[in-house]
Amino acid sequence: MNWLKARYGILVCLLLAACGPQPEQSAIQPAATGSAYQMMTEYLEPAADKIWDSAGAIITIEGEEDLQPTTDEGWAAVVHAATVVAEGGNLLMLKGYAADQGDWIEYAQGLTKAGLKARQAALDQDDEALFNAGGEIYNVCRACHNKYIVEAGVEAGVEAGVEANE
Repeated sequence: MNWLKARYGILVCLLLAACGPQPEQSAIQPAATGSAYQMMTEYLEPAADKIWDSAGAIITIEGEEDLQPTTDEGWAAVVHAATVVAEGGNLLMLKGYAADQGDWIEYAQGLTKAGLKARQAALDQDDEALFNAGGEIYNVCRACHNKYIVEAGVEAGVEAGVEANE
């Protein structure tokens, strides 16, 4: 019976030690790894282009060309691109990318929501929903560019790390 009391005593000591002050853990603060311009041109734009190039149709003299993927691999590439766009919205809220804590954050959140819609459309292989989500991505991008590039009076092409390329 003494061995049982000893075990309980050890258990109580361990529990009490666990309740005491813990060593301080260093908080890792995520930070941008480049400029907002780099984020846009090297990360977001190629992914958005993949979505836009996979939705809708092109009408030419030769006829109509449907842009939707025709294979599971093609749809998987769109799922990947939409995931990049959705996460890109989250990344744009990081210190170093975010131009402010107001409209910029709202646009970034809108980009994430639109990217998630595009990802779900690609998972469902729903070309109409993908087209609509692509339009939402475009509208968020356009609104943000209008505020942070056009309104800023950018003529030389670069303002706060974002280059006007449209």
